[in-house]
Amino acid sequence: MLHLDHLALTVDNFRLTANWSIPPGTKLALLGGSGEGKSTLLMGLAGFLPLTSGRILWQGRDLGHLPPAERPMAILFQDQNLFPHLTLAQNLGLALNPRLRLTAADHARIAQVLERLGLSGLSPRRPADLSGGQQGRAALGRVLLQARPILLLDEPFAALGPALKSDLLSLVADLAAETGTTVVLVTHDPADARRFADQVVLVQGGVAAPPVETDAIFANPPPALRAYLGP
Repeated sequence: MLHLDHLALTVDNFRLTANWSIPPGTKLALLGGSGEGKSTLLMGLAGFLPLTSGRILWQGRDLGHLPPAERPMAILFQDQNLFPHLTLAQNLGLALNPRLRLTAADHARIAQVLERLGLSGLSPRRPADLSGGQQGRAALGRVLLQARPILLLDEPFAALGPALKSDLLSLVADLAAETGTTVVLVTHDPADARRFADQVVLVQGGVAAPPVETDAIFANPPPALRAYLGP
């Protein structure tokens, strides 16, 4: 279980709080407008932002003192962080060894992930030679190779068109179901939450509200969500 125990994060004059839990394997959407604190919460979970107070617990273990690399989380950012001078295979290989000292078994794992993502035969290419959708799949492949039980997505497919974004979110959902991965998706698009998430956390006014079943929250939106959705 991922438990945010009276969590508080502070950035300059902005303060965000959260106090809730989700079971393993949940697909969760953090939904809200720009500047409401969605990415702040993700950075706190990943360890890139220190806690002001409270705890982050995973399966009962307190993660608050752990640096990002030692947390059971992989994160995919908006810019996807593919290195332009490296090939596709090398970009994925960074997940297994930052110095790219890869074994035969590592290369086999990379090839397996590329095949699963529909990128077989593209391993020698560099990011500039890939389409937007292929770059999104490659970035996803790198975090999948980290094999962490929690996947954090900071709107990594926001720059893609609706069809490509939908395809990639469906792929994430399928892969999460296969591996039992817990996924936390930051989005400002209600359609993403409806399409992808089991539960939704509305982030507004410095509060990440407790999760609500996706169908339930859209069937009967609280006032804050109703105002966000508009007429």
